Amino acid sequence: MTMIKIGEWNDLIVKREKEFGVYLGCADSDSEVLLPRKQVPNGIKTGEHINVFIYRDSDDRLIATVNVPYITMGKMAVLRCVGTTKIGAFMDWGLEKDILLPFKEQVGPVRENHEYLVRMYTDKSDRLCVSMKVYEYLSSNSPYKQGDAISGIVIEYSSEYGAFVAVDNKYSALIPKKEIHSAIYAGDHVEGRVASVREDGKLNLTMQKPIKMQIRENAEMILNIIDSYNGVLPFNDKADSKVIEKEFGISKRAFKTAVGKLLKDGKIRITEKNIEILSEEERAELAKKGTTKADVVKRAKPETKKPVSRRSPEPVPDRKGTVKFTRSNGGRRNNRKALMAELSEMDEE
Repeated sequence: MTMIKIGEWNDLIVKREKEFGVYLGCADSDSEVLLPRKQVPNGIKTGEHINVFIYRDSDDRLIATVNVPYITMGKMAVLRCVGTTKIGAFMDWGLEKDILLPFKEQVGPVRENHEYLVRMYTDKSDRLCVSMKVYEYLSSNSPYKQGDAISGIVIEYSSEYGAFVAVDNKYSALIPKKEIHSAIYAGDHVEGRVASVREDGKLNLTMQKPIKMQIRENAEMILNIIDSYNGVLPFNDKADSKVIEKEFGISKRAFKTAVGKLLKDGKIRITEKNIEILSEEERAELAKKGTTKADVVKRAKPETKKPVSRRSPEPVPDRKGTVKFTRSNGGRRNNRKALMAELSEMDEE
C-alpha cells in the first residue's frame, strides 16, 4: 500500500472536490490530504494526477502545497532564522509555516536574521524539524585539490580543532585552529583555499590567499586603517604582536611584510613612535629624487660630529708682525645650538 510521505514530493490523485479545495490521495489507499483552493490549478479534475509537497499546518494537520520549499526530508540547505524562543529557533523554509530548529539540535548560538546549514528530519511526534548537526552527513568525496579556491559555511566551531566547514554546503572540511585569527561562528560564510586533502578525503582549508595577493590586500587594509587615524598610526612595526593582531586581525609577521611593501612603494614613513602616510607632495618629491622609498627613522640620533683635526692651528701674524696661534670656537658653539634644537624637535615629535 502506497503511503503519503511527509516532507517529500508526492504524486497524488484528485479524489474529491470541495469549495475550500481538493482532497488528494493514493490510488490504493484511503488516506487523504487537502490542497487548499488557492493552490488548486485551474481546470484540474477528479482522477487526475498532481505533484505536491506534504507538510503540517499550524494546526498540526497534514496539508499539501504546490509551492516549493527550500529543503526536503533528509536533505541539507541553508536557512535563515526568523525568530528564537525557549524551545528553539524558527527558520524560513519558503512555506507559510516556519520550521522549528529545536534547541537541542543547535551546535552554537543561533541569531535572528543569520543563516545556518541544517538538515530536515521528523521528531518523535512525526513533526518536521531541522537540525544543525550535519557533520556526519557531509561528503568526503569532493572534486577539489590542493590550491583550489573554495567557499562554504561554518557548521560548528571547536576550541580544540578549529572551524568545521561545509564546502558548497556538502563537502566536509576543517579550518585548523592555527589558521583562525578572529572570532568565527556557526553560520559564518567563508572563502579560502584547499591547503591539503586528507587520506580520508576531507579537506584542510586555509583562509590565507596566495602570498603576493595577501600582502597586497594587507597593505591596502593597513593603509585604510592608518588613514582612519588621520594618517598617523599611534604605534609602529615594533609594537607588541597582540596590539597588531587586535587592530589589524593579522600576525605581526604579516603586518611587517605589508608595511615593508608600503614603505617600498613610498606610501608611508616609519618614525620612532608612529607610522605616517606620506602626502602627495612628499611622494612627488621622492619621485623627483628617483626613488619611492621614504627615509626610515627607527630612533632619534644626534648629528654625527666631524672629527676634530689634531694638527696645529695655522699661524696668524698680528699687526706688529708677531706670529700668534688662534682658535675659533664660535662655529662649534653654533653647531651645538643647532644640534640641541634638532634633538628638542625630535623629542617633541
